[in-house]
Amino acid sequence: MKKLTYSTFMLIALGGAFMIGCKSKQKAAPTGEKEVVVPCSGPDYFTTSKFFRANSIGESMDQVTSKKKALANARAELAASIQTTVKAVTDNYTNSREMNNKEQVEERFEQLNREIVDQKLTGLKTICEKLMKTESGNYKTYIAIELSAEDLVATYNERLSKDDRLKIDYDYEKFKETFEKEMEKMGNN
Repeated sequence: MKKLTYSTFMLIALGGAFMIGCKSKQKAAPTGEKEVVVPCSGPDYFTTSKFFRANSIGESMDQVTSKKKALANARAELAASIQTTVKAVTDNYTNSREMNNKEQVEERFEQLNREIVDQKLTGLKTICEKLMKTESGNYKTYIAIELSAEDLVATYNERLSKDDRLKIDYDYEKFKETFEKEMEKMGNN
């Protein structure tokens, strides 16, 4: 009888330890906190080596205004991301090329960058859009947008190869290689 009781006790203890072990692997939110799931956000909407991506939220009493706010915020975030990346590409490209007129080249790249970003943002693609109505009666729009990195570099190539001051020192393959390396870094973050 003692062996049966001891065996039963051990099975219950092991079963309980197993159940506790399984529960401890589940990540519970800290006391008083709830996880918030935001539509159109998360890893599927991060910038990758192939696409620049951004997401945002807009809220208004008017449905159209909520969408305009969300889109304007996402576009601003996307433009900032592109400008940061192209600045890094420009710095790396001009340093690797050791151009004599480095300052002039960087200045011209920055000017082209602003022009191209403004132009290309008209061709962006909405990859997620969710419209919600809040308890207070407002509309809330969640939006995610993307822009092809390949299209962007092709536009840079077209514009840079037409610029007489830059054409002399411009090497498309080197520029594209530098751009792709920078996009890989972004995609790995």
